[in-house]
Amino acid sequence: MIGIYGGTFDPVHFGHLRTAVEVREVFNLQKLLLLPSHQPPHREMPGASSKMRLEMLQLAINNQSGLEIDIREIDRKGPSYMVDTLQSLRLDYQQQPLLLFMGLDAFADLSSWDRWQTLFDYAHIVVMDRPESKKNVLSEFLGQKHVDDKRQLEQSSHGKLYFQKVTQLGISASQIRKIFLNQKNPAYLLPREVISYIYQHKLYQDTECKQINC
Repeated sequence: MIGIYGGTFDPVHFGHLRTAVEVREVFNLQKLLLLPSHQPPHREMPGASSKMRLEMLQLAINNQSGLEIDIREIDRKGPSYMVDTLQSLRLDYQQQPLLLFMGLDAFADLSSWDRWQTLFDYAHIVVMDRPESKKNVLSEFLGQKHVDDKRQLEQSSHGKLYFQKVTQLGISASQIRKIFLNQKNPAYLLPREVISYIYQHKLYQDTECKQINC
């Protein structure tokens, strides 16, 4: 099975990385693809450029077995619609199960995604949490996709919905950007190599950001 974990990674932090390592082990993935988006459709452009976010991600996963970066969304330019990305990935991995991992907040907004129901034509969706209240309020469409046994994800290449509890570190990229903006210490929130890169390139330190809460 191939895992897919998208995001802006602006910047990448230990919350992202712990989740990536954990789901790769839990699902015994052949590999987990980290997909930095070029332009997220539902929010403002990231504070760091695509090139810089990619370089920080490369620093963060250096020598980490089983984690790979996929740059097709950066190469594609324009809004990074996940349905287009999955369609492209399906051409590369025609028979293998594809698992799209997303957080609970993203799942709650899934109906606002472009052609969201079509996502299941290309991949399974794994929501990284398992609150019982969410399972009980699934729409009829999602309820038909939901399975309780993760072994069912191996039996088909796409089309299932599964909830998986993961370690929650309570770290957010917006919190980290504010720490740099306010000249506080970001230690132990993200890799030292990424911290050094941010200081070197003076990222997230523009005082104008205070006016737009970036």
